[in-house]
Amino acid sequence: MSRSRQSLRQRVPLCLPDFRTSAVAQDSTLNSPVTYADAGVNTSRAKRTKQRIKYLAHKTFNKNVLSEIGGFGALFSVPLKYKDPILVSSVDGVGTKLKVAFEMNVHHTIGGDLVNHCVNDIAVQGAAPLFFMDYLATGKLNPEVAEKVVEGIAEACKHNGCALVGGETAEMPGFYPEGEYDLAGFIVGVVERERVITGKAVEVGDVILGLPSTGLHTNGYSLARKLLFEVAHYTPDTYVNELRGKVGNELMLPHRSYWPLLRKLVDGEVIRAMAHITGGGMSENLPRVLPRGVAAVIELGSWPLPPIFVHLQKLGNVPQDEMLRTFNMGLGMLLVVPAAKFKKAQSLLERAGEKAFTVGRIVKGERKVMYT
Repeated sequence: MSRSRQSLRQRVPLCLPDFRTSAVAQDSTLNSPVTYADAGVNTSRAKRTKQRIKYLAHKTFNKNVLSEIGGFGALFSVPLKYKDPILVSSVDGVGTKLKVAFEMNVHHTIGGDLVNHCVNDIAVQGAAPLFFMDYLATGKLNPEVAEKVVEGIAEACKHNGCALVGGETAEMPGFYPEGEYDLAGFIVGVVERERVITGKAVEVGDVILGLPSTGLHTNGYSLARKLLFEVAHYTPDTYVNELRGKVGNELMLPHRSYWPLLRKLVDGEVIRAMAHITGGGMSENLPRVLPRGVAAVIELGSWPLPPIFVHLQKLGNVPQDEMLRTFNMGLGMLLVVPAAKFKKAQSLLERAGEKAFTVGRIVKGERKVMYT
């Protein structure tokens, strides 16, 4: 939880030898004291950054947060309204979307991407997010960049109703290229035992609904960057007619959080399974929530394909199956709904102002996705 701890650690022997008497120490240049800052870790700068981050995190606190930022561990009380609570956890990053963020010097939205990705991962089991923690590692800490990243994290936490209870900012000289950092997040949510959504109730005849994505979200960026920047020789500032905008802006579209919507569907008890479509696409993520004996049929063309995916496939002549197991293809979340509750689900979606697409059905088979 502490952001004051640095990742470049020193182990000091109990008895230090007197180096002043050694022959090597006769060189006057070696007599100067060496500090942590000389090794590239500025603890004073990290401490100042921590104070600002602490303020951002405090804005997300609620009555269940029992500790302050800066301790060795975060204390959080499970809300008393849960009779038999099950904790659901997940950890993830944002992949090579970071490379685009570095080039465009856009760091605020990347923090929100991280939170929303993690929130969606536990939402598929019906879990409400409780608290979030982040890990930001860099070669040389840039306080302004760190603050922008954490500001985005804090705002997304607030939007999703979870608390940012701590994190780690690690300064590791020589480990990362200048101006770059790595980012990961850890989330814990809660759901009543009797309301955990596992997919085990999915059966033949169930309907599959797809919720629109806002773009690539946070997956497939290694292939997308290769196609856009190496094959097509675009830059982030290149305006592409097919995209109706600049390449960089398209790639930095935020990863959408589905929890505010899914919460209503979960409360309405119309969902048998949900799949967050991230790395692996529909081909690999939907089977994760299917029980034995059933498979999914997805009808291609049953939802509008965003221009970015059409353009990427065209640029690299990418095979269809490769596209389907790499990108979300415009659907960031799939819902499996009983046929008998299909109309109720539609009504809940319409009341929430959400446009969902009927994209497939559940059939007999063995936990795979087939496309028609």
